[in-house]
Amino acid sequence: MAATKSVTALSAIVALMMAPALAQDMSGEQLESLVSGKRVYLQTPYGGEFPLVYASDGSVTGDGSDLGLARFFAPRETGNWWVDGANLCQQFPTWYEGEASCFTIEKTGDNTINWQRDDGQSGTARIEG
Repeated sequence: MAATKSVTALSAIVALMMAPALAQDMSGEQLESLVSGKRVYLQTPYGGEFPLVYASDGSVTGDGSDLGLARFFAPRETGNWWVDGANLCQQFPTWYEGEASCFTIEKTGDNTINWQRDDGQSGTARIEG
């Protein structure tokens, strides 16, 4: 019986040690502070990073030129970003057919986040600047 309790306790400790740092949900004000004037690098499934520059004037520029995305869509485009409640939203003139997208953001480290778009897509990113 004591051995079973020890194994259970050890399993719980190992699980806690292996778990990623607890994610922190972001408020609207925290989101604005997190991205305004910064460059956000979205991790891509192809192993590269897709940079988005969130200017303090509310514009956002994405540039996939280095990823060779020109054959799929305009590799560089500037749109607008804003915070709506606890969501980070953005809209580009032609990307995603010009439709606005909003994201929930969880801060996972000093300069790392998890994101989930309102259509269910999700991923990770790092922030510089």
